Amino acid sequence: MPPPNPKDAYFALVHHISHIVRSDHYLERTLNRLRLPPQTLTPSFVLRVLNSCSSHPTPALRFFSWVRTTHPSTYVPTTQEFHSLLLSLSRRRLHSPMWALLQEMHSSLRLPLSPDLFSAIILSYSDHPDLAVDVFNTMRRRFSVEQTTEVHNSLLTALCAARNFRAAYALVRRMARKKVPFSRETFSILVSAWCAAGKLREAEQFLQEMSDNGFAPPCRGRDLLIDGLVDAGYLESAKSLVRRMVKEGALPDVRTLNSLLEALARAGEVEFCVALLDDAAGLGLCPDISTYKHMIPAVSKAGMIDEAFRLLYSAMEDGHKPFPSLYAGIVKALCKSGRFGDAFSFFGDMKAKGHPPNRPVYTMLVKMCVRGGRFVDAANYLVEMTEMGLAPRGQSFDMVVDGLKHTGMHELARRMEQMQISSLRGE
Repeated sequence: MPPPNPKDAYFALVHHISHIVRSDHYLERTLNRLRLPPQTLTPSFVLRVLNSCSSHPTPALRFFSWVRTTHPSTYVPTTQEFHSLLLSLSRRRLHSPMWALLQEMHSSLRLPLSPDLFSAIILSYSDHPDLAVDVFNTMRRRFSVEQTTEVHNSLLTALCAARNFRAAYALVRRMARKKVPFSRETFSILVSAWCAAGKLREAEQFLQEMSDNGFAPPCRGRDLLIDGLVDAGYLESAKSLVRRMVKEGALPDVRTLNSLLEALARAGEVEFCVALLDDAAGLGLCPDISTYKHMIPAVSKAGMIDEAFRLLYSAMEDGHKPFPSLYAGIVKALCKSGRFGDAFSFFGDMKAKGHPPNRPVYTMLVKMCVRGGRFVDAANYLVEMTEMGLAPRGQSFDMVVDGLKHTGMHELARRMEQMQISSLRGE
């Protein structure tokens, strides 16, 4: 038997300690009984445990205090552990222990604080915008932390969540006055909030005013409007805006187009998505892999198999190598329509020209073969799946074995049962 890998033992200990922190009510007593050697509790080890327990900030804080109390001479906390713990506390809105730890970090230990940390803290006060403004005002005066663009965006998010558009617009004017650089997110936050409130005209006026003052967004204003309408669920308004842009010979950028196509495909408007993509290609827009990732499964699910093939081969002509989730929808659509021969042939082509199929694709193909009464083909794909080192699900074996027995192929069913036992044993 080969000796254990030290790296495996290290991560196994991290997993074990994390499980104790998350689930043990008396975690300090349990950790004391483990008698961990002092050299084990390094800053990187403690950081891994804290990151693993980020969804349980109170036990993580108890673990952090236990390490500092029981190993004061060997363990010296760093900024990373404090930041990880403070972010967890801010996400759970445990503000009292968060501020106590922040004060200790700043006053007692003199460790530096980052703007990203205060961005998370401001977002945790999104239900109380007045407190978010207080944090924003005191972070520079009390903690000497720079108010970056990300910090302004966090406060803007908190103000827009409270529908305080007047204060949000005042913050944008302050950014312009203080010469804080704008980002796409800065404009997108305010425009999306206005669109969600049904104030499309105010959003357009805001973008126009900022453009007149020389602070144009780093993307076209109509892209932000479309994103805001899609996020707010106003798909018809987004569609009308896109139609107007197409008539004018303009189109949104690829990122905005992808978000619109995704939302429309989820709403079942696949034909409009296909027509919009054709118009975009006619105007010179080059789709990226995300465009095909949204469109090919949508048109396949809608039964538009020829359109799915056209999009897939267009993606391959653009230099994209098909991955399993890209061609799995076409295989499933062919099987649903009863074209198993075409599905098997296409699947073989994708194994040669695309990325190798994964376990979900094989599981789907076996299930479709069973539903279509192709039990021998399903058994062959199970064998092929096992030879590739992909462990089939027990349900897949059960379906195939039952189908083979029902059709009188008892010998093949017995072989499949033996293969299932061998796979369970790991042979």
